[in-house]
Amino acid sequence: MDPRDLSIADHTYPLPEGCIAQVPLAERDASRLLQYRQGVITDHVFRDLPDLLPPGALLVLNNTRVVNARIVMHRDSGARIEVLCLEPADQLPVEMAFARTGTCVWNAFVGNAKRWRAGEELVLQHTATDPRDDDHTSAVTTTLRARRVGTEQVAFSWEPAGLTFAEVLDRVGHVPLPPYMKRPDEATDRERYNTVFARNEGSVAAPTASLHFTPDVLDRLQARGITRTELTLHVGAGTFLPVKSERMADHVMHGEQVRTPLEALEALRAQVGHAPIVAVGTTALRTMESIYWHGVALLNGRASQQLAVEQWEPYEPRDKALPTAAEALDAVIDQVRALPDRRLTGRTELLIAPGYQVRMADALVTNFHQPQSTLLLLVAAFIGEDWRRVYQHALDRDYRFLSYGDSSLLWRSGL
Repeated sequence: MDPRDLSIADHTYPLPEGCIAQVPLAERDASRLLQYRQGVITDHVFRDLPDLLPPGALLVLNNTRVVNARIVMHRDSGARIEVLCLEPADQLPVEMAFARTGTCVWNAFVGNAKRWRAGEELVLQHTATDPRDDDHTSAVTTTLRARRVGTEQVAFSWEPAGLTFAEVLDRVGHVPLPPYMKRPDEATDRERYNTVFARNEGSVAAPTASLHFTPDVLDRLQARGITRTELTLHVGAGTFLPVKSERMADHVMHGEQVRTPLEALEALRAQVGHAPIVAVGTTALRTMESIYWHGVALLNGRASQQLAVEQWEPYEPRDKALPTAAEALDAVIDQVRALPDRRLTGRTELLIAPGYQVRMADALVTNFHQPQSTLLLLVAAFIGEDWRRVYQHALDRDYRFLSYGDSSLLWRSGL
């Protein structure tokens, strides 16, 4: 099957609004966990995960950190303008873009855009106690100026100019909760919409499968001989966009920046063919599969230091057999060992949909996704048509859906 021939209308289900989790549970690991294995569905709690995985399994985690990338400003007329920063306009790595001081330009979603004229500058001032003041008596004012310079580009400048853009967003920005959470962000969201192992700032959406992990769950996984490794995919807001095209051939997949250190590549290589690899989240799976296609490109002589996987690359006709996962990883590892920072970086637009053959993971930990979304297509590619039975089971038993909702552990056929 060629995913370009798919109709998105064939990958939907009725999702009552009451099933969408609006707030997180009091305890991360108290969320429910549906396991699908060899056609059998069973119900658990997320803290049971260590008992559901075999010793020797490898968990692959996405350690990206969500930034307060949503900025609320007002025109002199009082009109509310929202800016959601997506990525640097110059395609600079996000880590470097967040470290800029004084000025920067970002691609952005602009809410109420018709009310904001091109070239018009908006000013936001925020005064708060200086966090470095032990007595909590002195206040500091941060002034952010935003000027619309294009349909989807915003230029920022700020004072004090010595602050990094990351520090500015931390002071004046809001947690970018997805639009289906019909509420303003709260102080607790700064912690709960990030994972306990988040470290690399750059996402405007959480890798939600990982929100259920706690230090206790991680400790018990380690005690059972289940290892873990980390990579980074900075999640973009495009992950929330429904597919609006009738045929997938007309859908443009969003791109996201990825970072994979050598030690993660070596951990994957040591595991392939020997013990289960468990992708924690669609973002981890998408990164791992993108690494495979980068290895294919290297083995075919299309050498590039930067990973760059296009949307339809896996589905193009080929005149020879594709390499194994081990062969592709060997090629990538050889390349990365020679790089100064010993990590693979780049950008992926990979679309995983029915007809795609997953090569780098045996199981997937993931939440329950929106109808007619590319994330639902990924689940359908991973477990086949049984995705309908899994989702109906979850609906019938009042599982909580989407970002702050419950989780699932899905095993590929035969495992």
